[in-house]
Parts: sequence; structure tokens; C-alpha cells
Amino acid sequence: MTHVSVAAIDLGASSGRVMLGCVGDGALEVTEVSRFANLPVRTNGVLHWDVLRLHRGVLEGLRAAGTQVDRLDSIGIDSWAVDYGLLDEDGVLLGNPVHYRDPRTAGVMQGVLGRVSAAELYGITGLQQLPFNTAYQLVSALGSAQLQAAHTMLLIPDLLSYWLTGEIGAELTNASTTQLYDVGAQSWSLALIDRLELPQRIFPPLRRPGSSAGFLLPEVLAETGLPGQVAVTSVGSHDTASAVVGVPAEGAHFAYISCGTWSLVGVELRAPVLTEASRIANFTNESGVDGTIRYLRNVMGLWLLQECIRSWRDAGLHVDVESILAEAAHVPAFAAVVNVDDPAFLPYGDMPARIAAACVASGQPPPATPAAFVRCIVDSLALAYRSTLREVRTHSGHSVDIVHVVGGGVRNKLLCQLTADACGLPVLAGPVEAAAVGNVLVQARSAGAVTGGLAEMRALVRSTHELWRYEPRGQQAQWDAAAERLGL
Repeated sequence: MTHVSVAAIDLGASSGRVMLGCVGDGALEVTEVSRFANLPVRTNGVLHWDVLRLHRGVLEGLRAAGTQVDRLDSIGIDSWAVDYGLLDEDGVLLGNPVHYRDPRTAGVMQGVLGRVSAAELYGITGLQQLPFNTAYQLVSALGSAQLQAAHTMLLIPDLLSYWLTGEIGAELTNASTTQLYDVGAQSWSLALIDRLELPQRIFPPLRRPGSSAGFLLPEVLAETGLPGQVAVTSVGSHDTASAVVGVPAEGAHFAYISCGTWSLVGVELRAPVLTEASRIANFTNESGVDGTIRYLRNVMGLWLLQECIRSWRDAGLHVDVESILAEAAHVPAFAAVVNVDDPAFLPYGDMPARIAAACVASGQPPPATPAAFVRCIVDSLALAYRSTLREVRTHSGHSVDIVHVVGGGVRNKLLCQLTADACGLPVLAGPVEAAAVGNVLVQARSAGAVTGGLAEMRALVRSTHELWRYEPRGQQAQWDAAAERLGL
């Protein structure tokens, strides 16, 4: 069997990393070789991604990966969704991409829905209504000099791939998150693009996961020290699409929680669910690898915890994540719970103050200590997962026997156990690096080191990665009462 060494570039909302994957003969080894910060920058009142810094981190990470193997057979990139860069006719970036947490889209969604009904929009795109979807970002830019000068729009992983190869394209798992993609036809919805008065010229050709995205440019080879011709392969470039490939599921009756800054909670289907009930419940249908549909809902995720820790540290309070989670395990359950998807929690800012205000507004005493805030967050997240999984089964008709938690949340043992308790289902946690694992597997299959489909790739994950199982504990009456308090 072919053995390959590939680099998975996995970009998250707070950091990026380059992972080296070595695959072949039943082996799957994924090792972090480089990590770099992803820090937003505010200029002239607008919150931007520092995409050139990310590109520098990618180049340095590829150089580090190249020192550990004789040659790299392939490179693949995945990242968060919805954000993009605009290129002019010469292929030059017209400005740093705007961060989805920037308020420029405030009120835009309502204006769009006045022109295209929510039901019609859902029937085409199958997408959850979120105020920062790419469609709303682009509509907010109508009339700007930048959009008028734009020749091409590239989502973040496609932009970085373009800088590596000089080849332009849009990988479809990420394109499906834009709310400008026809989920049934698996193509750009040009009719919808026209109705929103967006220029068709900026939407590049679509690529499928596993297809070629070109080869490293000579200047990139020189910058990274990589020898020979190095391929760049399209993977599931939405990090959740790659993470779902890396779910070590056995059989079809599973749900997943890709748990990081955001929590993506859902199931894997063969066809989209475009019913009115699904739309009202705000579920999304996003394209996955091998023609699958990721039927899910975005839950605010560990952002609440991350932003609390940032606020406490800015205030001079030393907070160790593991220690404060251990303290939170001893705080009484359900002392205070909040709706984690409250839009008030979306922006940067003083998260503890916003959580306290939400508690007061709902007639609950606010948490009094950092550990109590953390317990409030993990209880509330588990409640949100419980509610979402109940609804996903109702609207999809898909039965669920087990919940797989993948991503950074795997390290949060308290949250994993509470998720099992809340959902009344066993939780299998791992791998932590699921997005990178899925990224590596798609590359390895394209290079001939893995054969078969998703089932075979997932079997390889099960046989090579440590997993942790959490059994539900009998507290359903308490969870019912807490859910009723939030109207879930």
C-alpha cells in the first residue's frame, strides 16, 4: 500500500496550526508541527482578520513540516466559514477580510428577507439564518468601492490556497455556508445572486473535496524549502466538514458535536431537509464530503468560556482552565443557566457581565465566582446540545444511538459528562484534532494511501486514536426542569 506524508493546515478562530499526517498500511499518525496565533485587528472601527499573518504562519508551518519528512506528498487547508477576501482583476487582495463578529451586517438580514422570503431562501440554500452569513456580508458591501473593484471572492481557505498555487477555485463544503449556494443542485445559485444584486463575476468555479487545487508555486517552494513538486488537494475546507470525516463513528445512527469556539451539533444525511418546520427550527443543510449533508445547528459553543477567561485575565486575574473546570465540577448544578445562543453573547466584550445580566433578566441570581460562571456555561451548553439533538431527530427522522464529541471540547471532561447526562445517550469523545484528521484522510485517499469511503476512513480513526466514553447518569428530571426554565 502507498504510504504518504501530508500537511493539514487547520485554521481556527483563535489560532492556526500545521499538522503532519503520515498514512499507510493501517497507520494514521497526525502530529502538530507548528501553531500560530490568529488575532483580529480593528482598524477605522472595523474588525479584520490579519490574513497576511496567517499566510506567514502557514509558510513557516510548512517549512517545519518539511524538516520532518523526506517529502510532502500533499497539502490541504481547512478553516472557519463565511468570511472572504476580494481580489481585483490582477489577483491582488483588496483589503484584509472582515471578521464575522464585526457589526457591519446589523439589520442587513431583515432587509434581504424583505426582498427574498425566508421560506424561499431556505428552499434554495437550506441554510440556518445567521446575521453574519456571507450573503449578508456581501449585501452590506454593495455600493462600496472595494466590491465594485472586485473580480473574485475567495473564502479564507481558498484565498490561502490561491496564494500557495496561483489557482482560483471555491471548495464546495465551505461554499455551501455562504447562503448563495443551491444545496440541491450543489452549485452557486446564480438566480439568487442576481436577485441580491451581487456581481456573478466574483463567484469562482467550485471544487469537490479530493480534487486537485494545483501545485506549490516556485516562490512558495523557495520560501518553505520544500523539494520537488508538491500538490495542494481540496479537502473539506470548512473545518466542520473535515471534522465530521474524522468522527470515529461505526454505522449511521450517530450524532456529532464538533466542539470548539462554536459547537456544530447535528447528524449526517444523504439529502437535505428543506421542510418549513426545519426552517423555523433554524437548522442548516451544508454539503459534506462524499456527497453527504451536514444537517446541524450552530450553537454558540466554548466562545462564552474563552471570552470569560480573556476578560478575567485582562482584569489581572490568573485563570488556569483545567483548575477552574475542576472547581466548577463542585459547584451545584443549575444554580444559573442561560440561553447560549442569545445574540448578546456574539460580540467581543465583557462576557461575565453579559452572562450576569442575562441571569438577572431571567430572575436568577448571577454567578458570584469564576467557577460558578464556568458551571453556568457548561450546564447551559449541555442544555443547548440536548435541545438541539432532540430537534434534529424530530426534523430529520434520523435515529441516534450515540453522540460523538470531537474537537477541543474533548478536553473538557466536565462538559462531555454533562452532555451525556443531558442527552441521555452515551458520549464518545475524540479525537481532539478531528478537523486535521479528516483533512489528512481526504488527502491520503486522493494520494492512494486510503481506500474506500467514509466508513473505511472512520474505521482507521477508531483503530488509531484514543477515545473516551461517558455514560449518562440518571438526572433527567433536573435537566427537564432546567430546560423548562429556559423555554427549551
